[in-house]
Amino acid sequence: MILIADENIDWPIVEGLRHHGYTVTYVAELAPGITDDEVLKLCSSSNTLLITADKDFGELVYRNGWLHGGVLLLRFAGLSAQAKKERVVWTVKEHGTEMTGCFSVLTPSTLRIRSRAVFDKYK
Repeated sequence: MILIADENIDWPIVEGLRHHGYTVTYVAELAPGITDDEVLKLCSSSNTLLITADKDFGELVYRNGWLHGGVLLLRFAGLSAQAKKERVVWTVKEHGTEMTGCFSVLTPSTLRIRSRAVFDKYK
């Protein structure tokens, strides 16, 4: 599975995913400072799951109707870097294919996956 990690994602998460065999394009390495629109275009053109902590992607996807390969929004207030890494790696390993084309939100205790069918209603 190929992933794109927004530049607001902690390095240990990127490193942990790579360690487990995932190909991760890290925006902080590729093109720091690019706009959210450019990040989403990159994900859309490669049909790649985006991992981000930026809530603005919800508006871009739902309100503006941007197509995407899937978005995993991390909401991890108060977790240690190690706990964040473990939670993301486990989630991608267990649910990565389910999140393709969906808007998902990961918290310390839950994963919500909103399917493309629900997303299409908002276009």
